[in-house]
Amino acid sequence: MKAKLTFLGTGTSQGVPIIGCDCEVCRSTDPRDKHLRSSALVEYGGLTIVVDAGPDFRYQMLRQNVRHLDAILLTHNHKDHTGGLDDVRAFNLLERHPVNIYCQEYVMEALKREYPYVFEQTKYPGAPEWHMHVVDPTKPFLVHSNANEEVIVWEKGFGFRHYAPVSDADSVAEVVPIQGWHLSTRELSVLGYRFGNIAYMTDIKHIDESEFEKLKGVEYVTLGCVKITEHRSHPSLQQCLDFFERVGAKESYITHVSHQLPRYEEFCKMLPEHVHPAYDGLVIG
Repeated sequence: MKAKLTFLGTGTSQGVPIIGCDCEVCRSTDPRDKHLRSSALVEYGGLTIVVDAGPDFRYQMLRQNVRHLDAILLTHNHKDHTGGLDDVRAFNLLERHPVNIYCQEYVMEALKREYPYVFEQTKYPGAPEWHMHVVDPTKPFLVHSNANEEVIVWEKGFGFRHYAPVSDADSVAEVVPIQGWHLSTRELSVLGYRFGNIAYMTDIKHIDESEFEKLKGVEYVTLGCVKITEHRSHPSLQQCLDFFERVGAKESYITHVSHQLPRYEEFCKMLPEHVHPAYDGLVIG
């Protein structure tokens, strides 16, 4: 099954430009050097899916004119990937359904600490409505349409009232999780996701040998890189290139970029023909 992926954001945790920075990259007027925090919009199997909802989530949805959302898949618990989840309230009101959120167990526990008001028995009126799904990194899982989720209707002075679903129509797509690690010591689990012919991965320093089997046959693959040289929790540029060579995709894209990498035009000249710096708004697939 084919997928289409739009890069909503392609920047590191601080984005580019960084507040107060006067470096050449941060001063660039090329729009391809402006990077919101990393996130992707995936259209796959009749579903609209977002991978990660960082602090720029609201603006990314407005900029891309996203008016329908079936699910959000989280890679890990860091704030630049989860800091915008409160803003799913707009989709609750717009579509009158909870938003499906898929993540690992430890990520859900982190969300309970960061957003306790979402999980309370009696919610504050207007709190986001999420339907949580725990992902097992060792198994493919099904992402469901929000069409058959319970109906939620806003009532002034009360909040959301919940009603039984009015439709049993359900588009479903299988997603394959790719188990990665933010550190080479196999600390902090980070999930990449394969959507048919596209594999989206970021913030992964190390991947176990067994996971490469899940990447066989992908046409497009992404990986994060914040600097050319060695980094404690992200691959160096050479490690990225070695990974892309191993996967053997038709086209490969570097995301989660920082101002420590060259400007877009210069960066392109440094890379093999089939490897590209990703930029906000780029569409692949």
